[in-house]
Amino acid sequence: MSLLDQVRFPADIRALPREQLRQLADEVRDRHIDVVAQKGGHFGASLGVVELTVALHRVYDTPRDQLVWDTGHQAYIHKILTGRNEQLPTIRTRGGLAPFLRRDESEYDAFGAGHAATSISAAWGMAVGRDLKGADFDVVAIIGDGSMGCGLAYEALNNAGHKSNDFTVVLNDNDMSIGPAVGALNKYLTSMVTNPAYNKVRDVVKDVLHRAPRSLGHLMEEVAGKLEDGVKHMLTPGMLFEALGFRYIGPVDGHDLDELVDTFSRVRQMSGPILVHVLTQKGKGFHLAEDDPWTWHAASPFDKISGAAHAKKAGRPRYQKVFGKGLVELADEDPRIVAITAAMPDGTSTDLFSRAHADRYFDVGIAEGHGVTFAAGLATQGIKPVVAIYSTFLQRGYDNIVHDVALQDLPVVFGMDRAGIAGADGPTHNGAFDIAYMLAVPNMTVTAGKNGTETLALLRAGLQHEEGPFCLRWPRDSVPDEVPSALTIEPTPHASWEVLRRGSDLCILAVGTMVLPAIDAAQELAARGIEATVVNCRYLKPYDRAVFEEVVSAHDRILTIEEGTVTNGFGAFMTREITAFRRGAALHIETLGLPDDFIEHGGRGELLADLGLDAAGIARSARALTDGAATGRSARETA
Repeated sequence: MSLLDQVRFPADIRALPREQLRQLADEVRDRHIDVVAQKGGHFGASLGVVELTVALHRVYDTPRDQLVWDTGHQAYIHKILTGRNEQLPTIRTRGGLAPFLRRDESEYDAFGAGHAATSISAAWGMAVGRDLKGADFDVVAIIGDGSMGCGLAYEALNNAGHKSNDFTVVLNDNDMSIGPAVGALNKYLTSMVTNPAYNKVRDVVKDVLHRAPRSLGHLMEEVAGKLEDGVKHMLTPGMLFEALGFRYIGPVDGHDLDELVDTFSRVRQMSGPILVHVLTQKGKGFHLAEDDPWTWHAASPFDKISGAAHAKKAGRPRYQKVFGKGLVELADEDPRIVAITAAMPDGTSTDLFSRAHADRYFDVGIAEGHGVTFAAGLATQGIKPVVAIYSTFLQRGYDNIVHDVALQDLPVVFGMDRAGIAGADGPTHNGAFDIAYMLAVPNMTVTAGKNGTETLALLRAGLQHEEGPFCLRWPRDSVPDEVPSALTIEPTPHASWEVLRRGSDLCILAVGTMVLPAIDAAQELAARGIEATVVNCRYLKPYDRAVFEEVVSAHDRILTIEEGTVTNGFGAFMTREITAFRRGAALHIETLGLPDDFIEHGGRGELLADLGLDAAGIARSARALTDGAATGRSARETA
């Protein structure tokens, strides 16, 4: 029996002889590699925190002590060691383990995390809440993998650092943030500043200095303080954190289990805000991920020996690739076009732009709000910024969209990736709200293409639009069409709709990804004797008033469909517009979209089918609408 078979929960780790921790770390690393190689999932970040995770659960009394992980892709090892090892192959699949941390999944998941840099704020709140209740347990935030580049982390540090509450932050530095070399001197400094005897003497000396005559004591304290600060400034990056009010510990070798256990054991006896700087290697233990941590941040199923991805059925490219390639082609022709993303160059395919136009490419890191306002500044200078950010991540820059871009009517183009159902990444990544939140912004042009070609046509239209901000959205999916060069695609006329099919029984107003299944549904309905008009509402705002009045005047039964929340979405917007236009008319309007709830993880296709947003589901809703309307009319006529 392997050691991992005997370790189901952290209490089992604490019961092991210390000399067996290395074996446990090796086995849990192999388990992670085996599962992701078979199933796919986030990869490199968790490999880098194997020893750190083992050490934290060894030293701290979890779940009584609270470990707050920043983003769940660091936490696969944490899941393995907290009773979920057998379930790990189900991760990111429908009904299986969540891809990120969930409070309702395990008592060991102290705080849900899917977006970066929330750990310090949340953990600080837990520590303050603990002290307000007079409770006694430790709170540790583990932040890293680029999250220290997010402003939220520094807001939390600034708030927490000058209080006396016991609180520990672990900076998992895997070369995505600050990264000084590990050496004997650094180990010596770490052991010195965490040694209980040293800290006791340090406190005594400070006390003596305060008791000295004022004329002498303050001078001695100033000299001693400058000496200590000077040493730290020369040999460690700790001055920043010390200035923010944290006792800085480190750097610590994040793959040396003995050093980690010793360090955390000492830190646990210290008081006040403490920051432990741990150096790790992303992808540790899998040579390909060590050499290329960016590519191996997440992986599709692969051969664990060669690293080769399992063969996939050939198909069309994803929307993001079509967007990235098209943006490069357009930028080849127009030197004013620049691309901005927030730590997701491969996810948005703006990495293609970075290679073609490095001087016009800006990855702002995990700082979406800054990226939006940066784009606003560029726009004031006649530059054409295209901000490509996941729909769900762009929520973090909403205030900047409203106040810095829209209020000033600046021509910034927002490309929202992962709009709608994101699939295996689940509710933290499903782009459910961008239609609703963009429709609410004055001066914002809101669009969605029905396929890859129309997405590029809208991108071209957005780059030509000078009267305020412009947004377009696309799904995490493959394009349904062959897409030509962006330079050969005509821009979509402003505020235009497209009538794709005409019928007398009902009208379907479809948005973006819902247009093609609406066409398929209309064909199914026709086989049943129901004729539907289908409109591609590619401009959600401003909409095509002429086509709107034409189709709405001709139909009393109207079905709207969007891959976004029905609460305050396009359907809600159209219902208001239709009822105002057809005031007093007997109308039957149904809105289809994502429910007023968070959608769980699973395959994109199966989730859309569950939600009634595939062709069969749309046809069912259309039949119910026409049947209900006919029943209501018959009842009125009988009366």
